[in-house]
Amino acid sequence: MQINQHARLSIAPMMDWTDRHCRYLHRVMSRRTLLYTEMVTAPAVVHGKREMLLGYDPAEHPVALQLGGSEPELLAEATRIAVGYGYDEINLNVGCPSDRVQSGAFGAVLMKDPGLVAECVAAMQGAVPGGSGPDGPEITVKCRIGVDEQEPEEVLPAFLEAMVGAGIGRVAIHARKAWLQGLSPKENRDVPPLDYDLVLRMKRAFPALHMSINGGIADLDQAEHFLAQGMDGVMIGRAAYHAPAQILLDADRRIFGEEGAITAEETVRRMLPYIEAHLADGGRLHSITRHMLGLFLGRPGARAWRRVLSEGAHREGAGVALVEEALARVEDAAQPACT
Repeated sequence: MQINQHARLSIAPMMDWTDRHCRYLHRVMSRRTLLYTEMVTAPAVVHGKREMLLGYDPAEHPVALQLGGSEPELLAEATRIAVGYGYDEINLNVGCPSDRVQSGAFGAVLMKDPGLVAECVAAMQGAVPGGSGPDGPEITVKCRIGVDEQEPEEVLPAFLEAMVGAGIGRVAIHARKAWLQGLSPKENRDVPPLDYDLVLRMKRAFPALHMSINGGIADLDQAEHFLAQGMDGVMIGRAAYHAPAQILLDADRRIFGEEGAITAEETVRRMLPYIEAHLADGGRLHSITRHMLGLFLGRPGARAWRRVLSEGAHREGAGVALVEEALARVEDAAQPACT
């Protein structure tokens, strides 16, 4: 399956959440969904601990790396390094509104300078042997519909035109403005109103550009709706993290037309060898189980599952037995009451 087909459904890059353990969990639940790393800055890749920043389990494929930066040469060098790690896609962040990102003159603030973004992606494409896709990782962009006082109806089409001119074939659009002054990063995920209609119009205006819609999408019903409306892909963020079973366990069937879905209980069992290997390498249980707390959301035993893991996973020596105990609480709660 080509990367564009996997992009029919993707899990958004989310800082502090979509680390390698989160992605492994999500891959157990869906074979086809495209997964993204947290944003990693280009300077960190070039100068930092590369294996810690870029390493991942081969089972995570298809997996995309999201880079942050605004210096073409530095982004090109980070891309060259990332190519060696075998990522299926390298995505440039033009959407993050955090103060730290603004101070580095990248992220959502780049919506104000599409020419610079075009230079950045051209440099990244030039760092991929054979060019961006199909032989190497595809270079893509994730953006907002505008920032601050910009008028999205004017800004977004001009931005997309610049991306097409730079050779970009796939974008993901968070259907909200980012307010760089006056709103926190958390508020920027909720307060600016969503404008799905604008993104749908952009898809009609740029029919050859593979376009995913992102922002506030809560379930597969919404995802199917947007695909039926002509979007090429749907990117889901917080809903997939907080309620992964509700998004991912049926994604392969509903979005990709494939059978073979597993249950949340089976997901836990398939995670146990991965957890054991992580612990054997000196890792802590909490590093993995913090991503699993929402697995049984809305089901009998969900509260006990969360409590057992939340209270015990931090403790010295905590291991798979604790996960098995939490799972037993869920399975006990599912048993019919005696009469």
